[in-house]
Amino acid sequence: MLVAVSAINPLALNILMPSMPGLVRIFDTDYSTVQLTLTLFLASIALAQLIIGPLSDRFGRRPVVLIGTGVFLVASVACIFSTSIEMLIIGRIFQAFGGCTGMVMGRAIIRDMHGLDKSASMMGYVTMAMVVVPMMAPSMGGYLDGKYGWQSSFILVFVYAAVALPFAYFLIGETHKGPFRAENPLRMLIGYGSLLKKIQFVRPALQISFSTAAFFAFLGGAPYVTIDLLGGTPVQYGLHFMIASMCYMLGNFITGRMSEKWGAERLVGIGLFFAMSGGVWLLVNYYAFGLSVFTLFCGMGFIALGNGLTLPSGTAAAISADATRVGAAAGMSGSMQLGAGAIASFLSGWFLTGSSSALPLVIIMTVCSVLAIVAQVGGGLLSKQDGKPN
Repeated sequence: MLVAVSAINPLALNILMPSMPGLVRIFDTDYSTVQLTLTLFLASIALAQLIIGPLSDRFGRRPVVLIGTGVFLVASVACIFSTSIEMLIIGRIFQAFGGCTGMVMGRAIIRDMHGLDKSASMMGYVTMAMVVVPMMAPSMGGYLDGKYGWQSSFILVFVYAAVALPFAYFLIGETHKGPFRAENPLRMLIGYGSLLKKIQFVRPALQISFSTAAFFAFLGGAPYVTIDLLGGTPVQYGLHFMIASMCYMLGNFITGRMSEKWGAERLVGIGLFFAMSGGVWLLVNYYAFGLSVFTLFCGMGFIALGNGLTLPSGTAAAISADATRVGAAAGMSGSMQLGAGAIASFLSGWFLTGSSSALPLVIIMTVCSVLAIVAQVGGGLLSKQDGKPN
């Protein structure tokens, strides 16, 4: 059930990607405006996680998941009947806000039940299984868009969440055993401030944020590059997206199998190497051979493999920084992660609007991969200087 509820938002996020270029014509607007359906979706998740984490520390994990999924269903209906791009964007904001409860609580519930390395292993398995849905989402979205129109994608995500909700009600138990703290907003901010003072939290939180940003920069720009610049179709976008998804699944599988044996630290280092290799691949192909749809998605495949190795371990490390604030740490790290993703997706869409070159997307993805390495290495050096464990 953690797989099912955690996959709600990734499904809603990815299934619309192939439809974005077409929405420009349908709503008579420009690509940067349509791209807000992605950017503000991510920004909404980032903001929601700051609230959802502490709420789960106060009221428990289970009610937060159930209420959030209900909000997602209502917002999905609003998206289906949108008659303007503004209405669609607002629907996407509330859709993201409700759907992200499954993502945040999935991490918190696992951490409630397991230690650091075991949590990384479990998160690797959950993410590997969860990625099957968003892996298929662009292909399904491209097919549905061409066959039945863009609204059909929202109908599908509504049905998925509507089926998941009753199962979640009966099968997800409460794992937060207390104390159930009631914190006012000021105390909540102070709690977040205390997390930001811990290098044990900041280091992995920044690493997963920059790693995620490379992926969301790709999501923000790849539909435009694939369809408008490289002459692909929505269906081709969806099919090629499976390359990245399979690589991400492989990385999560390796994490699930090897985390307890190798340790989270080593897996993060290997993952960052693969992500940086993806940036180099894209730069070399752009300048030496010229990008194609296949080489673009292969580059993203390297980055996705790296993310599959780094994100579960980095997430487990971030939410283990303070045993008394697991929910808040899950929310804060997730907020930083999706906030960085929102910024990266906005920048890629903004720089690509009206552009005839894929270079802005390549540069943003590469820079994000480099910053992830800087955060990991720099944070490790600061930890050693403070005499604290990495």
